[in-house]
Amino acid sequence: MSERIQALHALRAFEVASRHGSFTRAAEELALTQGAVSHHVKTLEGMFGCDLFERRGPRLRLTEHGRLLAQELKVGFKIIENACALLRQDRYSLRLKAPSTLTVRWLLKALDGYKKLEDSGPVQLSSVWMDIDTIDFYSEPYDCAILLASGRFPADVESFRLFDEWLIPVCHPDYLADPEPELSVLRTCDFLHPSPDRRDWRRWLTRLDALDISIDSGQVFDTLDQGISAAQQGLGISVVDLVLASGDLAAGRLVTPFKDAVATGDGYYMTWLKGSPKARQMYKLRDYLLRQVPPLASKDINYLYG
Repeated sequence: MSERIQALHALRAFEVASRHGSFTRAAEELALTQGAVSHHVKTLEGMFGCDLFERRGPRLRLTEHGRLLAQELKVGFKIIENACALLRQDRYSLRLKAPSTLTVRWLLKALDGYKKLEDSGPVQLSSVWMDIDTIDFYSEPYDCAILLASGRFPADVESFRLFDEWLIPVCHPDYLADPEPELSVLRTCDFLHPSPDRRDWRRWLTRLDALDISIDSGQVFDTLDQGISAAQQGLGISVVDLVLASGDLAAGRLVTPFKDAVATGDGYYMTWLKGSPKARQMYKLRDYLLRQVPPLASKDINYLYG
């Protein structure tokens, strides 16, 4: 029995090291020394008669044998974690990861209504800034996540689209003198960029065949929410997600000087691991959130697919 327990410790050390590509980072996660992690891996290599890592330079690289073992262990340890979760006191709660702008602009209010439902169960929301939305259910402490993504997820991930991303420029009602301006007026505007790579303006202008308009100038922000706030203050013109800005548009805090909304092909998806013991609660949350998505503004808006 002692040998089996030691082998289990060694397998866990290898799985964590394979995930980080580092004995040092694996040791930090497991509260072990780097030497102990290295010893565990060498023990496994002796047991299996093959190398699991290529030791070239500071970063470890998995061999083909190591890759196969790591892939299966990742799933196996998640199954063990799920089995233990069934006996914990929080087995009816959901740990949800979501992007910060989605949280502020829509999710917090939606969840406030959800918790009032009978048998809804608590939702522990973590609002996280992510330049590119990602989740690793095997290493991050979440049961589910809402991500802005293309919809192409790994085979072991369940995903359901909540709503599509539609981009449209917005500004303060007094920012532009002409309520129906030509696209050329953008050359004299202060651009507000919701992301450092300026991808949203680029996507919108590409679809409108207006790439001759330079987007190199303007204020750059980390989040869509910051871009919306700057536009509300009259500091320039931003491009936003139509759903997430719907409240500000309905209240008149923002206007859409150009009436073309462009679909990026991305959308907000609720995701979780297939076979999760909390799948029933997540289906219930998903169904509720789908009912909270505001309808797209239809008046004078042209919806263009990319």
